Amino acid sequence: MTDALLALLVLFSLLWLASLWLHNASIVDMWWGPAFVVAMAAYLGYQAPAHPRAWVALAATTVWALRLAWHIGRRNVGHGEDPRYRAWREQHGPRWWWRSYFKVFLLQATVAWMVSWPLYHAVRGIAPFPTALDVAGLILFTVGWLVETVGDAQLASFKRNPANRGQVMDRGLWRYSRHPNYFGEAVLWWGLGLLGASAPGGWWGLVGPALMTFLLLRVSGVTLLERGLVASKPGYAEYVARTSAFVPWPPRRRR
Repeated sequence: MTDALLALLVLFSLLWLASLWLHNASIVDMWWGPAFVVAMAAYLGYQAPAHPRAWVALAATTVWALRLAWHIGRRNVGHGEDPRYRAWREQHGPRWWWRSYFKVFLLQATVAWMVSWPLYHAVRGIAPFPTALDVAGLILFTVGWLVETVGDAQLASFKRNPANRGQVMDRGLWRYSRHPNYFGEAVLWWGLGLLGASAPGGWWGLVGPALMTFLLLRVSGVTLLERGLVASKPGYAEYVARTSAFVPWPPRRRR
């Protein structure tokens, strides 16, 4: 497992150097998904996958990573640095160039490594395939990937329409969850977690999806995004009052 950590540290260190040259720390976001493909490559080493579960885990991770990188890249490229990173740049001033290495790049490398633990078991563990857990994991992954993909596409389409500027997105999946894309992300990682859990000793790899879910709910996802939306976007407080934050659920009726 340390090979994957080393590979991720090298990748994110190179991204940090690129961010200094580009004056844009948000390039790290586009590499979040592909970082797991790098981790998978490290888990595989120089040997081809020895059993079908490894092939399935590799294929699922790659499909998710490429879709996410394309989505984030299309959204961010040409629009400058993300406001989150601009705020940190202003906060830290001249010290940002080296603080960003620890606060953004090394932190993300470490988190990606921990989240990737079920992939280690899916690749390295030797067990019959498919098991009931494998099937459940693939179903969860597929459902989560579809929810995340559809949610992202619906929001992107909404934002492209000038008539929707300043409005709250409450259509499609967003009628039932304020963050269906984050929910889909969590679900697909629990699916990958079950793939890893199918291998002997793989249950402790569920720390990965548990950590991902916690981050999406309390750190970098729902909490961070909504911190300023209620104050800055008219109608968002009412949207919060009637709509589930994470798990899709029929909206509450207005009184």
